[in-house]
Amino acid sequence: MVSFFSPYAHDFVRVAAAVPRVNVADPAFNGAETLKLIERAHAERVALMVFPELGLSSYAIDDLLQQDALLDAVEEELRRLVEASRDLFPAFAVGLPLRVRGQLFNCAALVHRGRILGLVPKSYLPNYREFYEKRHFAPGAHTRGETVRLCGMDVPFGVDLLFCSVGTCAFTVHIEICEDVWAPLPPSTFAAMAGAEVLLNLSASNITIGKSESRHLLCGAQSMTAVAAYVYAAAGPGESTTDLAWDGQAMIYENGGLLGESDRFAPESTLTVSDVDLGRLRQERMRTGSFGDCARANRASAPVWRTVEFTLDAPKEALPLCRDVERFPYVPSNPAKLAENCYEAFNIQVQGLAKRLEATRTEKVVIGVSGGLDSTHALMVIARAFDRLKLPRENILAFTMPGFATGDTSKSYAWGLMKAVGATAEEIDIRPAAKQLLADMKHPFARGEPVHDVTFENVQAGLRTDYLFRLANHHKGLVVGTGDLSEIGLGWSTYGVGDHMSHYNVNASVPKTLIQHLIRFVADSGDVSHETAQLLREVLGATISPELVPAREGEPIQSTEAAIGPYPLQDFNLYYTSRFGFRPSKTAYLSWNAWSETGTANQRSLGNLQAEHGAYSLAEVRKWLELFLFRFFTISQFKRSAMPNGPKISSGGSLSPRGDWRAPSDSAAGPWLEELKKVPEQE
Repeated sequence: MVSFFSPYAHDFVRVAAAVPRVNVADPAFNGAETLKLIERAHAERVALMVFPELGLSSYAIDDLLQQDALLDAVEEELRRLVEASRDLFPAFAVGLPLRVRGQLFNCAALVHRGRILGLVPKSYLPNYREFYEKRHFAPGAHTRGETVRLCGMDVPFGVDLLFCSVGTCAFTVHIEICEDVWAPLPPSTFAAMAGAEVLLNLSASNITIGKSESRHLLCGAQSMTAVAAYVYAAAGPGESTTDLAWDGQAMIYENGGLLGESDRFAPESTLTVSDVDLGRLRQERMRTGSFGDCARANRASAPVWRTVEFTLDAPKEALPLCRDVERFPYVPSNPAKLAENCYEAFNIQVQGLAKRLEATRTEKVVIGVSGGLDSTHALMVIARAFDRLKLPRENILAFTMPGFATGDTSKSYAWGLMKAVGATAEEIDIRPAAKQLLADMKHPFARGEPVHDVTFENVQAGLRTDYLFRLANHHKGLVVGTGDLSEIGLGWSTYGVGDHMSHYNVNASVPKTLIQHLIRFVADSGDVSHETAQLLREVLGATISPELVPAREGEPIQSTEAAIGPYPLQDFNLYYTSRFGFRPSKTAYLSWNAWSETGTANQRSLGNLQAEHGAYSLAEVRKWLELFLFRFFTISQFKRSAMPNGPKISSGGSLSPRGDWRAPSDSAAGPWLEELKKVPEQE
């Protein structure tokens, strides 16, 4: 059995883009350098690797490509690599010029365990500007169903080949060469629709100013539209610079996201390694109906594929995950990207509320302000929406409603914020009404007993929302909800006439880990006064608490995270469960890599955003994931089925029953909790 602590146990496959140093027209040297990188990849347990175009001969050799001595030497080096591969783990694609039935083809050979699995010729030959490939090569676009004799074996030859691993590490591979991906319809597009998940590109691609960016655009876009991994290796050090230069760019993309790239213009050989998430790709293809629709619509023009099977079994030992795992999947660690995301999220919220007010012809809103994160941010959104609609801010009817556990600090924050935005601010003490309601219910608290159960808590939450709705009726206004995505995911709200309900919820798709940065965004925007910005930063430093249960003397105030888990972990769980449908053991594995002392995230230099939180052990990850699964699948869906409108914010998804998440209210968590048992109790 593959170790839980190996990426191969969780639908990952390790791939590499290799750029060896070459000598011009020196197959012996080039083959030796290629083998060194294969042996290095073997040590790193790489399953699949790609080398540059014509790497065994070198690319920029012009008419030397038609010299028999060189072509013989290339075939001999391929034979040596095939023989050496018998004891090596990776399957690898190398580039070479190959004579086939009186023609010369620019080919890729995929080799594994002493066998040439197939030969794929280049479909489209560039013959413009600096390129002159039709002088030497025959185009391969129409080669199908052929077999050639090479290195003492019969080898499939053609552009109709898919390579399928049937071992414990199962995946499907397609190969194309350089110019093929620059064509309007790359061969890999059809291959992906036929099931290829990892697309390899052997490239030479000389470097000119700005070309690196073009390659990124092409590879990233192809990986996204094909919902695949795209592994690209271009010729590098040692190529002839008679008229051209080479930067050795290597890249690995997954569904539009860059996993890794080489140092360009490196003087020595490079190996770019990353773990590709096959599970994510398969999930995306399954849930994106247009992918399958396109495949069916183009079936008549698609190639008839030949599948070449090979057996690649996953290594069983524990291995470090070779890719970054963001601790905060809703919050990018790149500061520039985070700033852009905050700008977009805030304006989506503002636009959503403004449209709802216009549509309902409403000029007043009612909001309860506690001084906590959610209501603070919602108040900032309302203020900006009113400015956009040119409505007076005094039409923002803001109420703070202290209960039995409301602290002086949060109450002062609430008053400060309401005054700062220029709202019409009032205070309604809900304790008299709560005491009466509890007395009518014959609750022990009404008799002076310190019983602070869920009824005691929800009486307060329900009264607050009840007041807000009746105030909205009274003032002809609209109640703006404040509950965030994290609370909705965990069911951390009072159903019905409680904080679960509103007329419109601006925070419905904003997770707790992002809402903090949105408040910072407003504080740093320059659109609020210095005093308001300082107040917003103070709110960020407060303990997250519902303030419903009075704290005993000498004890800390009621903590939300003590009850339902740390929001950073629970947002992580929410993201990978709802957005990608990952099994719990995989979510736990990724969380452990992101958050443990020994995980991937802690093996690299973390920015302030990633490092400002501590670490969590595997036992803690498992504990809080178990609670999340129970709450998410069993006890909170009925609330989501009746949640009010609110704008979708991020590609991470929403939980609206009219949008990203549609689920039965009566489901059980059994399959998820059972699968979680695969996670070890400790590291």
